[in-house]
Amino acid sequence: MATKSINFDLNAWFEGVQDQFRGLNPKEPGQWPLLPKMTAFIAAGIAVVVLGWLLMLSDAQTSLDTERAREPTLKEDFKGKLAQAVNLPELRKQKSQVEEYVTQLEKQLPGKAEMDALLSDINQAGLGRGLQFELFRPGQVVVKDYYAELPISLRVSGRYHDIGAFAADVSNLSRIVTLHNLSVVAPTGKDASSGNLAMEATARTYRYLDATEVADQKKAAAKAAKKPS
Repeated sequence: MATKSINFDLNAWFEGVQDQFRGLNPKEPGQWPLLPKMTAFIAAGIAVVVLGWLLMLSDAQTSLDTERAREPTLKEDFKGKLAQAVNLPELRKQKSQVEEYVTQLEKQLPGKAEMDALLSDINQAGLGRGLQFELFRPGQVVVKDYYAELPISLRVSGRYHDIGAFAADVSNLSRIVTLHNLSVVAPTGKDASSGNLAMEATARTYRYLDATEVADQKKAAAKAAKKPS
């Protein structure tokens, strides 16, 4: 059987390939020969893949840099939370003690219905020391977040030691009463020779708010927060 030989001229093939790439019009790629079209298509595909890869790496690098920048803050946060976790039993004990203390203080605050009795106690504390009330005028109630404050303008006259004892009695009342703007002066005029002194002060007593008043306060605070500044 005869064997047919195949002669392949490599130089001629390269020459043919080069001829296809000569004189290409970049404005009319549709008229290019097949080989330049395929080459351009493959090059464009490679360029798109490379560009997409670079963009993906850029986003990943940006995200990595962001997380690295957060690392010191996260470490400090972790250390703080770890310290809290280690001291959790002690913190719970302190929380319980604070809650107990707050409860004790709340018991020293009268309710709205008990305010009249407290005003009477203040008055009796002065009369019990032999003091003369020249002024006993409750003022306007000031409502705070969880309690109300009632200022009382006082002016009493009596002996020095009795006035001091009255101030001590007020501080020892079962309910919280504080004295402010205290001023002790010697009387003038016809009472100047009596040996008595006059004390002017503002007594402030406090009461807790009932559930309705607390709800009203929260509504008012929420309404104030919604108002544009």
